[in-house]
Amino acid sequence: MTATHPTHGHTTAKHGLATGMMVFAAVMLMIAGILAVFRGIAAIAEDEVFVSTRNYIFEFDLTGWGWIHLALGVAAVLISMGLFQGAGWARVTGVGIAGLVIIANFLSLPAYPVWSVIMIAMSAFIIWALCSPRKGDT
Repeated sequence: MTATHPTHGHTTAKHGLATGMMVFAAVMLMIAGILAVFRGIAAIAEDEVFVSTRNYIFEFDLTGWGWIHLALGVAAVLISMGLFQGAGWARVTGVGIAGLVIIANFLSLPAYPVWSVIMIAMSAFIIWALCSPRKGDT
């Protein structure tokens, strides 16, 4: 009969949470990426969903924003696939792409304000989940 370490249960629970957080980040990044692809396609097609705002300091053509969101969405989907496989590079690049999604949505805030705020919040949760320590990180 061997003695168990008093914090063994705590470490196991912490590892389960970290694994769950990584899956959460992968799923959320996949969803955010797919939604960004759809938003990009809609903007490229110059859909009537978007608001036209005058005199915005970060003014871009709607088609330009569409291509930016489309590219970020495709990258997010690919990175999320790496997260599902547990690739180390995907964790770092996932934080980076989620940060770029936050910036892109902030800059395109006047075109679709409610959706931009939702995407900023989703990306912030993704960054938080990817930066949560895993077993061996502490």
